[in-house]
Amino acid sequence: MAAMISAMQTQKLRELIRTVRACKTAADERAVISKECAAIRTSLKEGHESLRARNVAKLMYIHMLGYPTQFGQMECINLITSEKYAEKRVGYLGLMVLLDERQEVITLIENHLKKDLHDSNQYVQGLALCAIGNISSEDMSRGLSSEILGLLNSANPYIRKKAALCALRIVRKVATPDVVDMFLDFFSVNLLNERNHGVLVSSIALVVEGLQSKEGARHLPTYRKLVPAVVRMLK
Repeated sequence: MAAMISAMQTQKLRELIRTVRACKTAADERAVISKECAAIRTSLKEGHESLRARNVAKLMYIHMLGYPTQFGQMECINLITSEKYAEKRVGYLGLMVLLDERQEVITLIENHLKKDLHDSNQYVQGLALCAIGNISSEDMSRGLSSEILGLLNSANPYIRKKAALCALRIVRKVATPDVVDMFLDFFSVNLLNERNHGVLVSSIALVVEGLQSKEGARHLPTYRKLVPAVVRMLK
């Protein structure tokens, strides 16, 4: 049994998929997944750093098959703190697949997100922005709103677009007057200066969401004046 688990530890994601597809019955599939989960648990317990990204990738596949994978959530958090981009990318993907805003462990990543939002690598910033846009809770959204506002001023359209989508989630999660006013005030001044079509569309989605809220109603007169110019920009 120990030898079998040791062998399973070296199994790659592609090999696991091939093994699962070869199963003839649901019972066979459950047996394969059970053995693989045991191997992953052993690897996590023994701290095999070289296998961390592989283990999380397999856990995402197992999760998509409908099996419980809660035991691997902390490994995602460990991966996003890695200095290696390849590991960080798998960690963030695992974070978005294996966790959601209701998980308590989400509170542990806010400081890591703030750090990555200010990274010199735009793709690391993009990973953090994707995570915020997908799984940020109400408390996290409120805590990161000022960072997102700052990134809306980035010279990089790749970052501005993702920041606008994050701001959209923040407005949906935290529809308080101060947060809604903060973003609507920003775009009332900067919307017509945007020349990147992708950023413009994302920004308009945020503005529409904000104006539809009770807190954003007072901004309607300002934005009505901008409608003709925005329509011309979108044509």
